[in-house]
Amino acid sequence: MAYYISNVEINLQMKKSILVLFSILVCSLALSQNLYFPPINNNLPWDTISPQNLGWCSNKIDSLYEYLQQENSKAFIVLKDGKIVLEKYFGQFTKDSVWYWASAGKSLTSVLIGKAKEDGILKLTDSTSKYLGPGWTAETRAEEGKISVWNQITMTSGLDDNVPDNHCTLDTCLRFLDNPGSRWAYHNAPYTLLEKVIESAAGMNINQYTQQKIKNQTGMTGAWFQTGYDNLFVSKARSMARFGILVQNKGKWANTTVLADTAYIRQMINSSQQLNKAYGYLWWLNGKGSYMVPTLQTVFPGSYAPDASSDMYAAIGKNGQILSISPSTGIIFVRMGNSTNAGEVPFQFCNQIWKRLNAVICQTTGTSRFQQDKLEIQLFPNPAKDQLNVVFAKAKASVEINIKDVLGRKIRHEIICGTSGLIDIKGMKPGFYILEYSSEKGSGSIKFQKE
Repeated sequence: MAYYISNVEINLQMKKSILVLFSILVCSLALSQNLYFPPINNNLPWDTISPQNLGWCSNKIDSLYEYLQQENSKAFIVLKDGKIVLEKYFGQFTKDSVWYWASAGKSLTSVLIGKAKEDGILKLTDSTSKYLGPGWTAETRAEEGKISVWNQITMTSGLDDNVPDNHCTLDTCLRFLDNPGSRWAYHNAPYTLLEKVIESAAGMNINQYTQQKIKNQTGMTGAWFQTGYDNLFVSKARSMARFGILVQNKGKWANTTVLADTAYIRQMINSSQQLNKAYGYLWWLNGKGSYMVPTLQTVFPGSYAPDASSDMYAAIGKNGQILSISPSTGIIFVRMGNSTNAGEVPFQFCNQIWKRLNAVICQTTGTSRFQQDKLEIQLFPNPAKDQLNVVFAKAKASVEINIKDVLGRKIRHEIICGTSGLIDIKGMKPGFYILEYSSEKGSGSIKFQKE
């Protein structure tokens, strides 16, 4: 009998596991479907959603725009799950104007390297000399040969970034300082040479490769051009937003897989080494406990953008060119322009934008938030009239929702896939309700009011 009971228990566990896996699969499909992808044809409209429909504090938008204007912004876009919520252009700049990405273009290069790896035309472990030939640095051939493509995309080449011009790509400017992988330094020249690595591996120029591998599939426009030693990408603000959606959806654009190497994508937006935990493969990572900045070898405690979600990652460039992606909230923002106070990698500016954007999203008012469990639930607006926004900062696949009245009677049952969802409450009577939630990460309850 004991053996029989054991088998029954095992079978029940197997069924439960199958149901969980099925739920994860269904929710994974739903997440891809819920994320909106604008038409590849740029002449067709891009869907929008109003801040009011999201329960945001619309009265805070003007102060956000005033701050951006004070900082010489040219373009600002906020997306929620791919749809445009805010879009503002300043001065003579329009949605058809183009601007440079500066070092934010490094993150575009990272995806191109991932695509070249997936195409089998290069390996991250390859010596850079394989593509640039011997003598591309002032080091000995033995020292030079130790520098790999991986070192270039992680800023760990060991080359001296304290030369008079660390943008200089001439061999005389590329001098040995330390062994590759033993030192993190924000050195532009080794990064810039990744362009020639890609061109050598692909047998075509960088613009052709970008067009074939990313732009055709996503509707992005723009081009790389040379200025001094640097190779800059220029585009419309909406093209930067399109790139953000591609990365947010882990290399897929609607039904088209642009970059299928999920391992590379995961490595790209996670700590690539332990020297600067806030740096992936040419992406800046928030919430890693510490970070380093250009020109210094100091490790600073905390997050570089404490007002953003801990899972936020960003492409950040000089004068405040920023593409910031927050997976847990479904928010992407793009900022282009000039800012004399921004610097080479304007962390503080990125954080200030998030701080003001949080006020618009009603992170501190009109919101119910509960952070004492593993899921970190957020409800807004609260009170709510027609729709209730539910956000889980740390959900993975699905969360079961039950809404009960004050007498404990079940009113509604929902399954939320991923980190956020909308619950229709129009048919419910005004009053107070309890929202109970449960997933593999935890469970709990929170009260809200129906107007």
